[in-house]
Amino acid sequence: MPRRRSYDHYCAAARALDAVGDRWTLLIVRELLAGPRRYTDLHADLPGISTDVLASRLKDMERENLAERHRLPPPAASYVYELTPRGRQLRPVLAALAEWGAPALAERQPTDAVRAHWHALPLLGPLAEAAGGLAGVVDVVLETGTFHLRTGGGFPVYGDGPAEKADARVVLQADACEALLAGRLSFAEGVRSGRVRVAGDGELADRLRAAGETPESRPCEHDA
Repeated sequence: MPRRRSYDHYCAAARALDAVGDRWTLLIVRELLAGPRRYTDLHADLPGISTDVLASRLKDMERENLAERHRLPPPAASYVYELTPRGRQLRPVLAALAEWGAPALAERQPTDAVRAHWHALPLLGPLAEAAGGLAGVVDVVLETGTFHLRTGGGFPVYGDGPAEKADARVVLQADACEALLAGRLSFAEGVRSGRVRVAGDGELADRLRAAGETPESRPCEHDA
């Protein structure tokens, strides 16, 4: 398979862009951070991409050892695409891009497509910070839908719908979600104001609720 055009710069950033700099490639990585996906599922969750471009980008990603195609065992017996270990290393790259681009999320335009799980990476940072490194699975409920994500590392990073067994559940009002993504609201401020609600009985849920406590509201050791 012929290689795509290269910048021909002996530079790490240029080499990286040779592999992932084409339009749609990083957004395909975003979708595959949820785990193996069928071609039809990828196409459905990438509004605006043509079938030809999607097929071309997936072939490019296979050649660059970013993704691989394999057949699921019966009874599914369908082909799926999955990130390779090298492809998974792009997770912090996408997380950094999401953080950098979040302030540009002004009011949603009528032409803007949206999927609930597109908020997974931007929300992962605030949730992981509030969790204090504690690993677990959090259901996130938005007006546009529900998804779950994994704090403390691990793969897949997120998934559509509620988890089979979540350690905590976070419900975000629409305005709170927009403010949290844009950096105008911290997770702790959202919890304190009631715009972010946390449910669950486990340690992770307790940790997320505690993020909204002020030093004055925390019980002193001698009060325990």
